[in-house]
Amino acid sequence: MCVMYVETYLFSRIYNLFKLCIGNDFQGLTMEDSVEVILQDNRSRFSHHSPDKPILTAASGALLMSFYGLWSIFALPGFRKVPINLKVPYLPSSGAQTQNVMRLLQGRTGSLADLGSGDGRLVFAASSLGFQCTGFEINSILTGYARIKARWMGIPTTTARFVNEDFWKTNLSGYKNVTVFLAPGVMEVLGRKLEEELGDDARVIACRFPFPDWAATASEGQGLDQSWAYDMAHVCQPSTEAPQISNL
Repeated sequence: MCVMYVETYLFSRIYNLFKLCIGNDFQGLTMEDSVEVILQDNRSRFSHHSPDKPILTAASGALLMSFYGLWSIFALPGFRKVPINLKVPYLPSSGAQTQNVMRLLQGRTGSLADLGSGDGRLVFAASSLGFQCTGFEINSILTGYARIKARWMGIPTTTARFVNEDFWKTNLSGYKNVTVFLAPGVMEVLGRKLEEELGDDARVIACRFPFPDWAATASEGQGLDQSWAYDMAHVCQPSTEAPQISNL
């Protein structure tokens, strides 16, 4: 526990120092911005410079590398705990994606597990709807950040709690709702785990990357923000006809 808070404190100090050094040019960025947003902003700022200025080019490259280094602080801790074929980097959900997940949870109640909860944004949104949420995250820095934010927002641990645990090694049978935003390469393996552990009354919601062998019950959104809902009663029950997908 002490190590976790030390890591979180060190990151916050590095982040504040970083903002101080780069000045007002990046005031629009926050700690919750994804690496794509940061790099896109950098490209737009530096693309107009001529390539015949080696010092400026080198400085731009160094700045981009520093952003990658900052992002790796979030992405890498905890990776050593997970087999290479199950490693998934941190990438936060967008606002539209979060809203799509909440729509797919309408009419649902009870416990919810967010697998790879990151900075906790899905957990916070679901807890506001009355779910008893648990965020599983192996990155101790992200876990610490989410816990501090929950305390700052006054959210009790009975409503939203964050555990620095590997969900691959956790039995999820006690959860009625599961949300996931992981890489496509692990979805098939995760599907087999959930089929073995979840009850027929459970619902699983996948963000951006669907389960390859499951028929979705409903979907929300389009493109990168699309999410799919799967009712385990349909997933685990052999059927000659796939359930009709409804756009809520």
